[in-house]
Formats: sequence, C-alpha cells, structure tokens
Amino acid sequence: MTETITLRAAFANYPHVRAIKDGSVMSNRIRFDFEEVPVITRAFRRMVRTLDFDLCEIALTTLAQAHAFAKPIKALPIVLMRGFHHAALVCPTGSAIRGPMDLRGKKIGVRAWSQTTGVWVRGVLREEYGIDHRDITWVTEEDAHVQEYIDPPNVERIAAGQDLKAMLLAGEIDAGIALAGLDSAAVRPVIPDPMAAASGWFKRTGAYPVNHLLCLNTSLVEANPWLPDELMRLFVAAKAAATEPSAEARFARIVGTDVLPYGMQANRTGIELCLRYAAEQGLLPRGYEVSEIFA
Repeated sequence: MTETITLRAAFANYPHVRAIKDGSVMSNRIRFDFEEVPVITRAFRRMVRTLDFDLCEIALTTLAQAHAFAKPIKALPIVLMRGFHHAALVCPTGSAIRGPMDLRGKKIGVRAWSQTTGVWVRGVLREEYGIDHRDITWVTEEDAHVQEYIDPPNVERIAAGQDLKAMLLAGEIDAGIALAGLDSAAVRPVIPDPMAAASGWFKRTGAYPVNHLLCLNTSLVEANPWLPDELMRLFVAAKAAATEPSAEARFARIVGTDVLPYGMQANRTGIELCLRYAAEQGLLPRGYEVSEIFA
C-alpha cells in the first residue's frame, strides 16, 4: 500500500500554485491541509518561531537565519516569488536625491532589516555603487521573523501607529524599499532606468534573485526521503497548468521565457549570492553553503 501523509501547508495564491490548491494537480502520496494566511510573511514568522506548518513558503533570508539558530527547517529549490529589485528603492518625486551616490547619511525605510528584498537592494548598492549599508540609517516597522536575531545599531524601529509610506511622503525618511501602496506619481526610483540597470547586472552576475521558496520541517524529510521529489513533481505540474501569467512575466526580456525556474541548477547562483550578501550585512554569522540549508 502506498503511504500517504497530510501536510499542514501555507503558501500564497500565485497562479503557478493554484492547481495544487484547487486539487486539479494531485498526488496519491500527499494530502494538503491548507491554511490561508492573507499576509504571507506572517506565515514565515509562525514557521520559524512555533513550527506551525509542515510545508511553508519562506523568504530566503529568513530560512538562512532559521538555520543559524538551529531551527529544524530545510528548503526545497521551488522558488515561488522572485524578481529584480532595482526599482524597489524609491524616493519622493521632488527629492534632491539624484541617484544611489546621494544615499550616504540618509534614512531609508524598509519593513524589516532582514527583509530579503532589502538584502538584495543593499547588495546591489554596495557592489554597483560603492554604498555601504553602514553609512545609512535603516528605519523599520518590525523585527526579524527569527526572534533570536538582534538588528544592528544603525537600524531604528518606528513607534506603533507610524507608517513608513507616510513618513516617506512627509520627508521624515529619505527613501524606501518595497513600500507597497504608494502612488506611482508621488515617488520615483533612486536607481535611474532600473530595468536597464537590472538587465546589465544580470548579465554581469548571472544571478536571478530568489525571494520566496518552500521549506519543510526537517523531521518530515528525514522520515520521508521521497517527499522532496514528490513535491517538486507536483509544483512543476502546477506551474505547467497555470492559465494566467505570474508577476515575474515582466522579467522575460531579461531572463528568457522561463521566468520561474525550479530546481537547484537554475537557482544556485541567485541563492548563493543572496546568502553572501546576507552574511556581509551581518544577518548571518557566516556564508552558508547551499547544501547546509536545502533538503
């Protein structure tokens, strides 16, 4: 008889996973007990703090920090959300900031110091423009998902009731990273022509940035060695069954037709570079090998 297990699962409703959630792509070995988490980052926090799920979407930086603090979590090379982040760094339209070189000594808002988009932006600022993260004050709304991690001294937390978007428009911070809901007419990218900059950066580095992937409770991997391969099969099938484009489709002219490649071979460069950036920024005690954090 084929063994069947039920996985408590949380991941967002992307077009490329919908066939798993609606049951049109199924496995005779896995059943899913889905919990819908409207703000999916809340699931990351629950996974690393209280292991609420067996299978969970997670940010790459959160995953690596979980490993640093010995959380029993391993990743799968199934990348659910990714993209180039050169356009994520914005300032008010009328700002005196002309480009990244003007950011030294400024205040930049970001949801959390450990947010993976912020890690990517800071890595680009350092390597492409020579702007060190220690020369900027980072203003955040929340702490790291991994509770044991302590933010560095140049990170300030806003008070309850304050809002980074409002602070940006009021001039209380100089720039922001990935602040959703801003009027596009009120802000502009700090990096001029960000899509062209992203294309050039991709040609130089070969890195297609990874943000969110899937992770499993380590005990499940140990008890069911077949599980990662079966999950890969399901998610590949679900992606093939998608009837609408993903948000990553806008990057096709940079990376080609497969805007959401799965598997380690296609993602190793992006994963390794993010892990290096995170270590350089003090988010990890050292640079990790991919094999340390992946099943």
